[in-house]
Amino acid sequence: MKSMQTLQQMIREKVIAVIRTDSAGAALQAAEAAYEGGIRLLEITLTTPGALQIIADLKRKYGAAAVVGAGTVMDAVSARLAIDSGADFLVSPHLDAEVIQMAHLHQVPIIPGTATLKDAVEALKLGCGVIKLFPANLLGPQAIRAFKGPLPQAHFIPTGGVNAETISDWLAAGAVAVGTGSELTKEALQTGDFTKVTAYARKLVHAAHNQPTVQ
Repeated sequence: MKSMQTLQQMIREKVIAVIRTDSAGAALQAAEAAYEGGIRLLEITLTTPGALQIIADLKRKYGAAAVVGAGTVMDAVSARLAIDSGADFLVSPHLDAEVIQMAHLHQVPIIPGTATLKDAVEALKLGCGVIKLFPANLLGPQAIRAFKGPLPQAHFIPTGGVNAETISDWLAAGAVAVGTGSELTKEALQTGDFTKVTAYARKLVHAAHNQPTVQ
């Protein structure tokens, strides 16, 4: 099933570039720069102007070489529009049964956001084995360890505040992948120099795939 293959690829790649900008042009540049830096998982938030077209353009450009998803999916209508634009996966900041149902109907992976054990349990009940932990910087890696105690079958992707210095801590705690946004793009968006995105993407990918051995 394509949905399972997509999730497996996300777990292999480990780093999701979360692109949230004020303009379509900047978003496309940031996504392309992240790809050049080795990140193959690109999440375009639907708060970005022209997000649906950007998703379609990236899929057309990279094909199967990149996994392109829609982030900040708030309702079922937005979910359907993203799917119709070619999104390989959907990410929501919250738990919404209608969004999940729409994704499952079209066999597209949906990663709902949770910050509590209660919501994580509900996400599993709704058929979501991969769960976004958000906001990660407020919860810390210890949250994954705590959640996986009663929920060993759950796969968590922390997002929010994850950077090249902390990514190994998250993965060591049991995260299957991480989402990184402003940490990746902030400097480039301020200066207009998108080579900074490429350089930081390389740092993230290296850190994700070269973790120190846990004693």
